[in-house]
Amino acid sequence: MSLQSHLAELERRHMALQREIEKEELHPALDELKVHELKRRKLLLKDEISKLRQAAEKELVH
Repeated sequence: MSLQSHLAELERRHMALQREIEKEELHPALDELKVHELKRRKLLLKDEISKLRQAAEKELVH
């Protein structure tokens, strides 16, 4: 899998988590633990995306 396709997949998963968080927050019986876990997973993906982008930029410079 190329770096670009890997980044695209991570971004797709990030957006899916955002939609799931929004769906959960609209639910009348809000499960705060579930929302917290979804947000944690979303943040981990964001960090991974950032690291991969930085690595890609370094490769372009060299």
